[in-house]
Amino acid sequence: MMKERTCEISLTLNGRERRFFVEEQETLLHVLRERAGLTGAKKGCDLGECGACTVILNGRAVNSCCVFAVQADGGVVETIEGLGTPDRPHPLQQAFIDAGAIQCGFCTPGMIMAAKALLDREPRPGREAIRQALSGNLCRCTGYEKIERAVELAAEAIAGYTEKGGGAA
Repeated sequence: MMKERTCEISLTLNGRERRFFVEEQETLLHVLRERAGLTGAKKGCDLGECGACTVILNGRAVNSCCVFAVQADGGVVETIEGLGTPDRPHPLQQAFIDAGAIQCGFCTPGMIMAAKALLDREPRPGREAIRQALSGNLCRCTGYEKIERAVELAAEAIAGYTEKGGGAA
């Protein structure tokens, strides 16, 4: 039987430099949940099909169950825990609440992170761009209409904030 090698990786995780010792075949999702204690990214299908584990890696939405942690070495990772606070939610989090886009909540962190990656690169996306960005995220509880509307509301809120000179949200 072959023994896996342990490697040290470093990440900028939600704005903080972090180091982890990981096994070569360990996924980014496992490191986030089990080593960093960030449980917002969910283990759903473990095949990259459902989007419940979506995080932003170097500006791109990725299924963290399909990324080896060693592949993220030196990278910038954003998770749902890095957005907003209970007192001051990120505009996307608030829009999901306002639009009634949350049912059981299992898919919500992945949906929000996929939407954030979209809004970071395209601040005023059309409905088709929103659908495309969310196409890898499955929700079994609700129709996608409210989720798409939430992303539109967040885009409007963020655009209004930056147009008033508030900087990036």
